[in-house]
Amino acid sequence: MKSPRRISSSVDVVGVGINATDTIIRLPHFPKLDSKVEILSSGVRAGGQVASAIVACSRWGLKTRYVGKIGKDDQGRFQQNEMKFESVDARWILAPKSSSQTSYILVDNLSGERTVLWKRVPRIALRPSDVKREWISGASLLLVDGHDTAAAKRAAQWAREENVPVVGDFDNRYPGVESLLEFVDFPVTSKDFPERMTGEKNPLKSLPRLLNQFKNRLIVTTLGAHGALAWDGDSFVTSPGFQVDAIDTTGAGDIFHGAFVYGLRRKMRMKEILEFSCAAAALNCTAVGARAGIPRIAQVLKLLKTGRRSDAVYAPDVLLEARKNALARYPAKVPEAAP
Repeated sequence: MKSPRRISSSVDVVGVGINATDTIIRLPHFPKLDSKVEILSSGVRAGGQVASAIVACSRWGLKTRYVGKIGKDDQGRFQQNEMKFESVDARWILAPKSSSQTSYILVDNLSGERTVLWKRVPRIALRPSDVKREWISGASLLLVDGHDTAAAKRAAQWAREENVPVVGDFDNRYPGVESLLEFVDFPVTSKDFPERMTGEKNPLKSLPRLLNQFKNRLIVTTLGAHGALAWDGDSFVTSPGFQVDAIDTTGAGDIFHGAFVYGLRRKMRMKEILEFSCAAAALNCTAVGARAGIPRIAQVLKLLKTGRRSDAVYAPDVLLEARKNALARYPAKVPEAAP
């Protein structure tokens, strides 16, 4: 008698993507060439785009799973221990005779802005054969990044077949990203990504173009301290940023993505999701490292209620004109009438 096929337990969100061990180096000011600067502090922290977003979701009460690749080294063991501590169901692929991904992050103490120096050897890249369908099956949401596009596409295809919405974290035009975007329902991009994909600097033009090309449900671009902008095929949705005393901007985008996933899972309206994500990302900048500043839900709600917001990037009349132009070029689909 055959043993029954093992089916994975359901989770709120599965994340497939990179992790990194970050050495955060705080500087009184950014160094000039051929100079010497005494550091303020240095410490090792866990990071990585999808890994940090999944940790945020776990802290906020979602049931989470993470799929990532590490080397058999101290950094890899550090990543494993961090996920255990955060109560994340991690499925690790081990790369023998390989080092895990590492980053050295220089943080300017005056502004909180950071510069990332990173190293990722080819053997640490996720491959399609590394990912198992049973890890994705049963999830309510899937989060992928745009680094290892073939593996992310495999996971996204499985999710699409099972009607699992896919959120994508895109910061650069990596090889194969176009093919991956076809299976992503909610691309959430860096402010530079739409221009890199289209050559168009104005996101009021590039977002409708991308949505029309890849047939996503909605596309979002983050605007740093100025908030976020989304296009759903019919209208633009915006959120301002929040003014905080930033110490380190490392991980702000990662936590934005985690908050976006959380908002989808909690069935918030899109305006609420963007505001929640902007607030969570801003609060994460008030501590050192990608995850140290992940706020509690109560802190996010307080900032939403009482926080200082940035000025709007786009005036209402500008958004209305941009909507008019977008719909003229890419007409919104009208739902088919019931037979």
